[in-house]
Amino acid sequence: MTLRRYDIVTLFRGIFSGPLDESILGRVRERGLVDIRVHDLRDWTHDRHRVVDDVPYGGGAGMVLKPEPFFEAVDALRGPDSQIILLTPQGERFHHAMACRLAEARHLVFLCGRYEGFDERLRTLAGREVSIGDYVLSGGELPALVVIDAVVRLIPGALGDEDSAQQDSFAGGLLDYPQYTRPAVYRGLRVPEVLLSGNHEQIRRWRRREAVRRTVLRRPDLLERAPLTPEDHVLLSEIRAEGESEDTNRRGGHED
Repeated sequence: MTLRRYDIVTLFRGIFSGPLDESILGRVRERGLVDIRVHDLRDWTHDRHRVVDDVPYGGGAGMVLKPEPFFEAVDALRGPDSQIILLTPQGERFHHAMACRLAEARHLVFLCGRYEGFDERLRTLAGREVSIGDYVLSGGELPALVVIDAVVRLIPGALGDEDSAQQDSFAGGLLDYPQYTRPAVYRGLRVPEVLLSGNHEQIRRWRRREAVRRTVLRRPDLLERAPLTPEDHVLLSEIRAEGESEDTNRRGGHED
């Protein structure tokens, strides 16, 4: 089994100490599936005060991270199999397909920005710029954790049940179906009868139908890219027909 190594370059190492030691991330590290190392950007400074930022050329608010420490960090960490990832709101939106590709990489180096931003020349270091959404955080640490968590669970052996990752939302292009456990009735809320029937084919079809329905209602944009099967198209037609019938009933059976 190939050992993955992930290096994180940051100004705030303490942000990672809790999440990397817990749950799946903690277990994969203990079992030697992934070697995750967190580095202080200041280790690649050479002045007495370990300065990593400076005022921007041309003026403006805030401080900008200097290029030298990042370049030297990448020089020290990069190997023949390395992929350098810059966490930035201007990067490509992170998604499941990207996580699958990154899970195949042997070595990832994450560069976490801070303050007003970073010197534009840092972009020449990165093979990929990644954003986790259209909003701005205080730095790249939380995005790095999000990406690492999503990637690690896709590594063979990371999860107790190898099918779990394949059944997650987005793995098949659709949102996941609803899940239930005991008791069968709680505060008047009942588990769907089909899940108690023991009929595996009916259960399978119900779950697929609910995955399609949930995607239609919550993330219809995913349907444009989802690899729908012939059965999915049948289910989709049924669901849309039901929606039209419900609209008609709400209007009292009369067209406007």
